[in-house]
Amino acid sequence: MRKLLFQNLLRPPLTEPAPSPEAAELAALAARLDCAALQRLGHSLAIRQVDAGSCNGCELEIHALNNSYYDLERFGIRFVASPRHADVLLVTGPVSRNMRVALERTYAATPDPKWVISTGDCALDGGCFADSYAVIGGVGRVIPVDLHIPGCPPTPTELLRGLLTLLEAPQAAAEPPTTAP
Repeated sequence: MRKLLFQNLLRPPLTEPAPSPEAAELAALAARLDCAALQRLGHSLAIRQVDAGSCNGCELEIHALNNSYYDLERFGIRFVASPRHADVLLVTGPVSRNMRVALERTYAATPDPKWVISTGDCALDGGCFADSYAVIGGVGRVIPVDLHIPGCPPTPTELLRGLLTLLEAPQAAAEPPTTAP
């Protein structure tokens, strides 16, 4: 035990390196997103994430938005548990046959104005699951999609840029863009 104690005293701590200078850019992006939400909606952005049958790769990146590095709560952007409180439905994965009705009900329960973002390559057209008997296809085959964020999986920064694209689009209420830059 004493040997282990002395080894740990001499060894540097096992931590991640300090954030790079792009952290300031990320904070500016999130702050800009919150301002756009306040202008467009009059309140902070509320997101309901829906897994329609994915491999959970996109969910890992979405959940990273809430970790201490990205910390979206500090900008007023939050994930909500009920679609009745959401402004945006963030849908991941191809729509499986078992999730079709649940996705339709979630869409119906979300109050207007509402936007739907399909996240990841599988949500666009089914991805690598497209030929499966258990998959209907992309999210657009079940509910109308306002924006698609490509990637397998998209990074948290790409997710933020996609949300910003949706909120800053001049025609966001009528004809939202179809892909994020």
